[in-house]
Amino acid sequence: MSGSRQRTLGSGVQHVLDYLKRTQDENPTFFYAIQSDTDHSVGNIFWADATSKLNYNYFGDTVFFDTVYRTNRYRVPFAAFTGVNHHGQPVLFGCALLLNESESSFIWLFQTWLHAMSGQHPVSITTDPDRLIQVAVAQVLPETRHRYSKQGIFRETQEKMAHIYQSHPTFEIEFKKCISETETIDEFESSWQSLLKRYYVMDNEWLQSMYNARQQWVPVYMRNTFFGEFSVTDGSRDINSFFEGYVNASTTIQMLIKQYEKAVASWHEKELKADYDTANTMPVLKTPSPMEKQAANLYTRKIFMKFQEELVETLANPATKIEDLGTITIYRVAKFGEEHKAHTVSFNSFEMKASCSCQMFEYTGIICRHILAVFRAKNVLTLPSQYVWKRWTRNSKSGAVLDERASDLPNNSRESLTVRYNNLRQEAIKYVEEGAKSIHIYNVAMDALQEAAKKVAAAKNKSAGDTEGVALTNGDSQVLHVVDENRPTTFQSADEKEKKIRELTAELESTNQRCDVYRANLLAVLRDMEEQKLKLSVKVQNARLSLKE
Repeated sequence: MSGSRQRTLGSGVQHVLDYLKRTQDENPTFFYAIQSDTDHSVGNIFWADATSKLNYNYFGDTVFFDTVYRTNRYRVPFAAFTGVNHHGQPVLFGCALLLNESESSFIWLFQTWLHAMSGQHPVSITTDPDRLIQVAVAQVLPETRHRYSKQGIFRETQEKMAHIYQSHPTFEIEFKKCISETETIDEFESSWQSLLKRYYVMDNEWLQSMYNARQQWVPVYMRNTFFGEFSVTDGSRDINSFFEGYVNASTTIQMLIKQYEKAVASWHEKELKADYDTANTMPVLKTPSPMEKQAANLYTRKIFMKFQEELVETLANPATKIEDLGTITIYRVAKFGEEHKAHTVSFNSFEMKASCSCQMFEYTGIICRHILAVFRAKNVLTLPSQYVWKRWTRNSKSGAVLDERASDLPNNSRESLTVRYNNLRQEAIKYVEEGAKSIHIYNVAMDALQEAAKKVAAAKNKSAGDTEGVALTNGDSQVLHVVDENRPTTFQSADEKEKKIRELTAELESTNQRCDVYRANLLAVLRDMEEQKLKLSVKVQNARLSLKE
C-alpha cells in the first residue's frame, strides 16, 4: 500500500479534539498537534502524554510504528508509536489519527512525533513495508536503522503469492523457515535459492523485490542493531501489541478515546505488578555461579529469566581455544552434537571484552551463551559492567533520564516544564514505594512530605512575585498547526504565569491523592499477606498436632 488516501470521520473527530484540549488544560505537559488540511479543515492529529515522553527518555532506543488499521480495515485510522520497557512489555510513545495518508502527511507525523520526544532519534524503528512510510523515515530519521515488520512481509507475500500458497501448501512453511530459522547469511542465501528452485519461482517479481530489500527485514542481516527482542531469529513481536484487544476493526471514533485510556491504564497496572514482583520476590537460582546471583539482583524478572536460560546453556556449549593472539584469544563455541553450528568468540583479556559471531548482545542487549561459555572458561565470575544494559535493569528509571541519553539533551529541554514535571513525578513514585515498606518509614515519609509541602508553598509565593511578567518558552501548551505540510511551526498559548502555577499546584495535589491511594493499597496488600501467613501457620500447627495424636 503506497497510494495517498483521504478519510472522513464526521463529527467524531471533534470529540477527540475536545478530549485533547481538555486534557491539555488539565495537564500542561500533555502535547498534541494538528496538521491543517489544504482546505483548512482538520487534518492529521498527533498526541503524547507526559508518561509517553518520560518513557521515551528511558526506552526510546527502539520504536515500533503501528499502522495495523491500514491492513485490517479498521473504521478508525489510528496509529501508534510504541517501544519496549525494562520488563519486555509494550510501552506507548504517542498516538495519531491519520485522516490524510500522503507522503507529506507521514513526514509531518514523524517530524511532529520527534519534536514531542525532544528531538532524540531512536537507534531503530520497525514499520510495515510501505513506500510512504519508508520515505518519511528516510527523511526524518536518516541515522535510524529502519526494519520492515516480518509479519507485514509474510502478510503481503501471502497476498502476492496466493496462487503458490494454494497449489503448494508447504511453500509457506518453508518460506517462513528460510527467514526465521537460518542463523548465518550464507545459510539464508543457500536456503533462499533452494526455495526458489524447488517451487520454480526464480523469476517471481515479488520475491525478487523482497530479496533486494532483504537487509531491511531478514533477521540475519539486522543482527548488529538493537531491536528490543529476546532472540535474533525471533521477530515474533507484533508491532500493534499495545492496543491489541482494545482497538480493532469495530472500534468507532466515538469509542476510541475510552479504549485508548483503558489500554494505557491496563499496561500501567501490568508494569506496576512486574515492578512489585521484581522487587519483592527472588527467582530460583539454577547454578552456584556468582554471576547468576549478580544478574538476579540487577535485571528485572523477565530479563533475568532470559539471561538465566543463556547461562544454563553454557553447560552444553563448551568453549574451545583455537587461536591465541596475545591479549586477544579466539574461541570456538558449539553445542554437543551440533559442531556444524559453531560460533566464534573473540575475547580481549585486558579490556574484559568479548564479541560473538551470533551478535545476540548487539541485537537484544542480553549477553549470549557463547560469550558466557568463554567467561566460564576464563574464570570470569561476575558480569563486566559493559554487558549490563541499564534499560533492562530494575533501576532503568533511576535518575532524571536514561544516563546514556542525558548528555545529549539540550539545556533548554532539560529545564523545561515537561522534564521538571517528569523528574518530580518519578522521584515521587520512588518515595511512595519506599515510604510504604513499614509503618515507621511511612510516618517518617509523611512528616517529610508535610514539611516539603510547606517549603513548596513558600517557594511558590516567592516565585510568583519574582517572575511576574516572565513568559515560559519551553513547556507551554503547544499545538502545531501546519500550513506548509513539511514545515511545522509552533504557536504557543498566552496563558499567564499564575494560571500555570495553579495548574501545577492542582496536578501536585492530584498526585498526592494518588500516592495516598497507592500507599493504602500497598498497606492493604501487606496486611492481607500477614493474615494469610498467620492462617497458614495455624493450619500447619494444627496438622502437626493431629499427626502427634
